[in-house]
Amino acid sequence: MNTIAARLGGLSLPGRWAVIGAASVGMIGAVVGLVIGLIVYAPTALFAVLELGLPAAIVGGVIGLITGVIVIAGRRIKQSRP
Repeated sequence: MNTIAARLGGLSLPGRWAVIGAASVGMIGAVVGLVIGLIVYAPTALFAVLELGLPAAIVGGVIGLITGVIVIAGRRIKQSRP
């Protein structure tokens, strides 16, 4: 766990938020894909994990990146005001 925290600590804020967003939303997408795949046709459930997990990870990463940039912009605006 310390290794993950150390690697995330070395990233910039938008990068950190992008990695956390991609991992968390991707994991949720993978679990949903597994459940749907098992319900629809069990032999191809692993492909459903990829079909839902990968796009969800991409969307989560983009949302995390945008959120990180907004947080940095908000901090800079707050610091620039007297």
